[in-house]
Amino acid sequence: MNRLVVLENPKNWNLDVPGVKIVAARDYLGRTWSDGKTRAKVINLCRSYGYQTTGYYVSLLAEARGHRPLPSVGTLQDLKLTPVVRVVSEELEDLTGRAFADVRESAVTLDVFFGRCRRAGADRLAGALFRYFPSPFLRVEFAKNGDYWRIQSLRPIGTSDIAPAERPFVAEQVTRALTRTVAEPESREALRFDLAILFDPKEPDAPSDEAAIRKFVRAARTLGIDATIVGRDDFGRLAEFDALFLRETTMVNHHTYRFARRAEAEGLVVIDSPRSIVRCSNKVFQAEVFERHGIACPRTIIVNSENAAQVGAELGFPVVVKEPDSAFSLGVRKAKDPAELQTLLTDILAKSELAVAQEFTPSDFDWRVGVLAGRPLWVCKYHMAKGHWQIRGASRFGRVEAMPVESAPAEAVELGVRAAALMGDDLYGVDIKEVDGRFLVVEVNDNPSLEAGYEDTILKDDLYLAVMRVFLQRLEARGTTA
Repeated sequence: MNRLVVLENPKNWNLDVPGVKIVAARDYLGRTWSDGKTRAKVINLCRSYGYQTTGYYVSLLAEARGHRPLPSVGTLQDLKLTPVVRVVSEELEDLTGRAFADVRESAVTLDVFFGRCRRAGADRLAGALFRYFPSPFLRVEFAKNGDYWRIQSLRPIGTSDIAPAERPFVAEQVTRALTRTVAEPESREALRFDLAILFDPKEPDAPSDEAAIRKFVRAARTLGIDATIVGRDDFGRLAEFDALFLRETTMVNHHTYRFARRAEAEGLVVIDSPRSIVRCSNKVFQAEVFERHGIACPRTIIVNSENAAQVGAELGFPVVVKEPDSAFSLGVRKAKDPAELQTLLTDILAKSELAVAQEFTPSDFDWRVGVLAGRPLWVCKYHMAKGHWQIRGASRFGRVEAMPVESAPAEAVELGVRAAALMGDDLYGVDIKEVDGRFLVVEVNDNPSLEAGYEDTILKDDLYLAVMRVFLQRLEARGTTA
């Protein structure tokens, strides 16, 4: 048994849901309850979640015990924060407008059960509310304010608030939400942790292909980790897991960053961490930190409106211009003359206070040093696609030549490890140019490419196992088995 429903009075449980254990809150809090297992997800259906109430302490102690409560303490706090509710209300304008397009009244109450509701046409809205405020049962009151609907109040509700006619529907949603436990594989007893892998198979330039994702899942299972593929609509499920592995291209103003932030706040082990995403996404940060720490890189200027006119004279032509907040070679362009440079900088500086300009260092390939938790894991040569000067972009890459770390130039490997350490201790791909015998860091990427048949041709399955071992070590160090 690893799914618990906690209520003040178990007699109030009036839903027919197989495969769950009903526990009295006083027993859960008093440590008199035990089922002999260490893993548990706690569905907290107490009547009150206010600060220092029974419901609050059920979620708080669940986290302390390494259980995974729903709602979490973080969600309980978000529900009470007026600024958070106001921002969410504004972000949901389009969904509420469509859901309530035919409503003549000035107020609407919506009951949401694990992201679903009975109101016709409001399922997408219900799902969005659950992603923002992951709570089993939620009552949301909307009021019409001019042309828009705004959240007037929202609060978790218990089984006593559910009308008899709604109980079959609610029981169905609870069963759906707990399906992962009802259909446990036979070897489940050996699986100690739950890992979510954020992956979109439709992303054109995803850092991993589906074959690599399958290898990650198998490697995780070998180490006692149950890996589940999740998508952007699974934001509300993060509290179900012990760890999050991002295998989508990350950006700050993006759902990937929100996933990382929420997962970190929920106490999950996260790769890529929010800090890594911020630092690796921003070319300005990297230029500044490389200069400060003496990391060899192409000559670079941080450009603003006052020094833009001097870039060509200092760096020559062609010159590389980079949007500050971009992933891999996205947002990286080349200016062949002053007119093109002015056009590119004008475009970037209209959106950002700063840009990055870098001397053009042509080469037939880039070195890619893969660094995991401060140690080199793999090395590749990324050859340029024919007629192209970038590794990623419209032409993703030419030939990929993997090699053992010990066979790569030691200076390049050492430089890659030093540069990655300035970003954090996650998983990185460091792009390095070799120019006249010198090695120059171009950039450090979080969530680097790890694709079957490319980066893994030397280590093969050991590459995926190495990544999963870091998750296992961090989970064990944090005592996440509860």
